Amino acid sequence: MNINELTAHEILRKIKAKETTAEEVHKACVARIEAVDKDVNAFVRLSDDAPDIKSHKGLPVPIGIKDNMCMRGVETTCASHILEGFKSPYDATVITKLKDSGAVLLGNCNMDEFAFGSSSESSYFGPVKNPWNLDCVPGGSSGGSTASVAANEAIWAIGSDTGGSIRQPASFCGVVGLKPTYGRVSRYGLIAFASSLDQIGPITKDVEDNALLLNILAGHDPMDSTSVNLPVPDYTKALERDVKGLTIGVPKEYFIDGMDPEVEAAVKETIEVLKKQGATFKEISLPHTEYAVATYYIVATAEASSNLARFDGVQYGLRVHPKETRKSKLIDMYEETRAVGFGDEAKRRIMLGTYALSSGYYDAYYLKGLKVRSLIKNDFDQAFKECDAIIGPTSPTTAFKAGEKTADPLSMYLSDIFTISANLAGIPGISLPCGFSKAGLPIGLQVMAKAFDEEMIFRIAYNYEQSQEWHKKRASL
Repeated sequence: MNINELTAHEILRKIKAKETTAEEVHKACVARIEAVDKDVNAFVRLSDDAPDIKSHKGLPVPIGIKDNMCMRGVETTCASHILEGFKSPYDATVITKLKDSGAVLLGNCNMDEFAFGSSSESSYFGPVKNPWNLDCVPGGSSGGSTASVAANEAIWAIGSDTGGSIRQPASFCGVVGLKPTYGRVSRYGLIAFASSLDQIGPITKDVEDNALLLNILAGHDPMDSTSVNLPVPDYTKALERDVKGLTIGVPKEYFIDGMDPEVEAAVKETIEVLKKQGATFKEISLPHTEYAVATYYIVATAEASSNLARFDGVQYGLRVHPKETRKSKLIDMYEETRAVGFGDEAKRRIMLGTYALSSGYYDAYYLKGLKVRSLIKNDFDQAFKECDAIIGPTSPTTAFKAGEKTADPLSMYLSDIFTISANLAGIPGISLPCGFSKAGLPIGLQVMAKAFDEEMIFRIAYNYEQSQEWHKKRASL
């Protein structure tokens, strides 16, 4: 096995044993990117210079960074034309934490434009491909981050999750992706999509790496007013505990008509495995699940409309100068810059959100959406009185073919039906591999727990993972 195919914890052991060096690992990742990224398109830009890895201590492991996290002096575009040429004057808090840990930043990973999507097809830099089948999408919006890990271009990566944008692509690409509790990881320096939903999280090859990376990312940040000041445990300690005595809920709303039978079978087989390990299962109800997608696409688009209003050609990135024949050149510059700079999906969401916030519709749409969001959160609060965690599929299907849903936005939106609720409720959720379809595509299992109980998630996920071989499979391009 090539060094870039190993997990971070395996690499760290080899470095400690002097069986390899950080320089060799970095070179292996760069060589892999040069060999396969022309097909995968996981990266939009690489770090200009090879870092001085000899001076690195701690965790000198190459990591991919989603292209919506600010890095000082580095172009950061959210895979959008409108931010072309924008270089951040500061580092996001997670970038500072990674640098302090000794991590090696490989470059910016491709994504859906401004994180608007579930397939990573809306990028200005072209679509990302799924390493397991290049005819399929990797999921989105963190498709470049997950594909980079699945293709062994990066050892691990970070993404952002607003409605499933870490977990759904992790499911499609056969890797492990965690959306931490809202407020657990600082959002300072994350270019905002929907500020009450966005959360940065780790994407890795196995659960141990995920816990290791969350140890680096988590913690209070005074620069982020939504960051929660709570102690951060050592998440790797949670891996030492078994699942005996745990009660795990299975929502009846997460097994629906139209679900891929192979996905349903794989998740139900997972339940049997965990039962043998000592966990108890009970059927629960999350009755407002059916309203989650509609609620999300009111709340998220409204916040996106507000957040993206700042991109007008004045301070950031692209500026399109209006023709001399126009009368009001300032307004025309705004209009032409935004018309050229934003892609179709970004325009669609801006218009939806602006409509929901407009006079006469605010109460009917946005305010009602917030009320239903509270009902969805209450569903989880009630469920966690009965169980320690909730388990189900990450996505109703395996990865779909590229282009299959681009003409039908609603169909695309429904691919996040099982992940959106965790964002609306602010709770943590993880996706990890639990099988493969007959076509050889990964199937993802989702585990959710109450707020700030990522330890419970890691405990269940690790025990299941270690009893199987799914996480050891590697995509062969």
